[in-house]
Amino acid sequence: MTLTGERSAPMAQPEAEGEGRRPGPGGDSASGRSGVATSSREPQVCRGISPWLAPVAMVTTQDLVLPLWFRSITVEGRPHLPSAGPVLLAPTHKARWDALLLPHAAGRRVTGRDCRFMVTIDEMRGLQGWFLQRLGCFPVNQTRPSLASLRYAVDLLAAGEQLVVFPEGRIRREPGPIRLHQGLARLALLAAGRGVSVPVVPVGLAYSHPSPLPCARAAVHVGPPMWIQGEGRDAALAFTRELADALTVLEARASAAIGIPPPSG
Repeated sequence: MTLTGERSAPMAQPEAEGEGRRPGPGGDSASGRSGVATSSREPQVCRGISPWLAPVAMVTTQDLVLPLWFRSITVEGRPHLPSAGPVLLAPTHKARWDALLLPHAAGRRVTGRDCRFMVTIDEMRGLQGWFLQRLGCFPVNQTRPSLASLRYAVDLLAAGEQLVVFPEGRIRREPGPIRLHQGLARLALLAAGRGVSVPVVPVGLAYSHPSPLPCARAAVHVGPPMWIQGEGRDAALAFTRELADALTVLEARASAAIGIPPPSG
């Protein structure tokens, strides 16, 4: 393989529950990467990052699974990734492979930190859920997200973590308009209300086949950071539109990098 250069959930009104201790400006404690809880809310939401499973998973996926499955993976725009401080990665959602490509493009080996994924409750069930729980992923209810999940996400950002939220909320395999939910923008506003200014980094993904087959090609195109301005519903709506425009451009560039022509019309 030549190396160059699941679904998440929209957030509705949160469901009230116990808040736990309110973290300070810099987060509650050390990063979950060391196996230490990032916040007092972590036990309510997930198991953090396993200090033994995470390295095994990284070697298995980055050194075995991706090279064996894909003929080439092109990554452009890595200099746009912040080297420190909180960041919200906002990728397009083209396939389940996205969850492996993003750590390849922006994970520990590149930025020195892990990708923390916000995923749907359904994806946290069964054997898959057992692994995700121990690899830093945490669930959010699509229809009624709990305060614990949302505040935990803000805790991660306050601790300078790299959080991944798929703003489309579902996989979109076929070409077409990119339609985003406002959940990511609302999360950025929620963090800003806590005094945590978060850059949102748009990421376009593309594959040579809608359901990537063995020897497929993949591309990741990282765009410059974006910052939400203002507050309230109008700010969330305006930022969501700007993000959709940026993702449309980046996905087109990722597609062009692997020889996929732009859609006709």
